Amino acid sequence: MASSDSAPTAEPVGPEQGDAYDKKCIFCKIVNREVDTELLHRDEEISCFRDIRPGAPHHYLIVPTKHVGNCKSLRKEHIPLVEKLVETGKDILQKNNVTDLSEVRFGFHWPPFHSVVHLHLHVLAPVSQMGFMSRLIFRPGSYWFITAEQLLQRLNSMD
Repeated sequence: MASSDSAPTAEPVGPEQGDAYDKKCIFCKIVNREVDTELLHRDEEISCFRDIRPGAPHHYLIVPTKHVGNCKSLRKEHIPLVEKLVETGKDILQKNNVTDLSEVRFGFHWPPFHSVVHLHLHVLAPVSQMGFMSRLIFRPGSYWFITAEQLLQRLNSMD
């Protein structure tokens, strides 16, 4: 895929700047096949696997293949990366026969309310089948969870 000035490649951000792999990061280990986890998708930029504690019948984690810090450390130039995470999530859902996007939640835990410091998009569906705790943990508009749309709005408003 040819690169363009308008779509920069994913650059590592956060405390691991300059490293494309963090040897302590479980998600880096998963995408590099050092941990026995089924990868539903993997390319140079994006990888996907199931959440080990699913909050819905379909609960996928979409991550940059290279280590990128959390969503709070992103800048405006990361908009194409976030958009690609969302598009990959939609593709995975479609492959799993989930077509009603009104029943899908796309979002990120806002630091410090995350367990892994590697950017990861939660894709949950159907929302109507999420239990009480999942609805609380993945609640839009809370201090601890931001939807992909909210993150994109935040990044777009940066100078």
